[in-house]
Amino acid sequence: MSLKPPKKSDLDKNWMKARRDRPKKIQPEYHLIVTEGTDTEPAYFGAMRDIINRAYPDRIQLNIHGAGDNTLNLFQKARQLTAASANGYKHVWIVYDTDDFPADHINKTAELCISESTEEVTYHAIWSNQCIELWFLLHFSFIQSDLHRSSYWPKLTGLLNFQGFGAYEKNRSDMYRILLPYMDPAIANAEKLAKTNDGKLPSESAPGTQVYLLVKKLRPYLQTN
Repeated sequence: MSLKPPKKSDLDKNWMKARRDRPKKIQPEYHLIVTEGTDTEPAYFGAMRDIINRAYPDRIQLNIHGAGDNTLNLFQKARQLTAASANGYKHVWIVYDTDDFPADHINKTAELCISESTEEVTYHAIWSNQCIELWFLLHFSFIQSDLHRSSYWPKLTGLLNFQGFGAYEKNRSDMYRILLPYMDPAIANAEKLAKTNDGKLPSESAPGTQVYLLVKKLRPYLQTN
């Protein structure tokens, strides 16, 4: 093998240049939250999105779509949005209330989330029986009585008034900020409630809510706030 130095004419040739591997850009984990409601849920989770997307743009990105549709159509809408995404969603969270929808519709949506999940995307059924206001109430106390959702509003109004925040309304944009100091008790209460509903279908889990699962997933990215 020749030990002669390279010719001057060869110094500018690409094959003579030292290889420089460019560092691969790490893509953030994309999440999509599709909500049945168009006011309460987008406002609550939108506050989390704004914090997370601003603080961790290279690690996780959230998008929220308030569909304003019923349970079964909500899943189809979520699947359409996922298929149309240029980034590719790793997790799709379908947030819906059971309200007075037929039990088979409520349960079918949860079943579809399991059956349609793949290695690329996981669908999550984030239901509340009867409504997301149960999750709000769990920030203040453990509730196990099967109350109609119409009872939740007066209870929330009483609690918010007591703290000087005024009456509860569906379109309030400050619920995340108000409830943030009580997030730990809310998760604990929701987990306790989930244990009492173990083995039951979503339509039978009254009261019950899976919102805590989504909040627990996002919580590590909310610690800076």
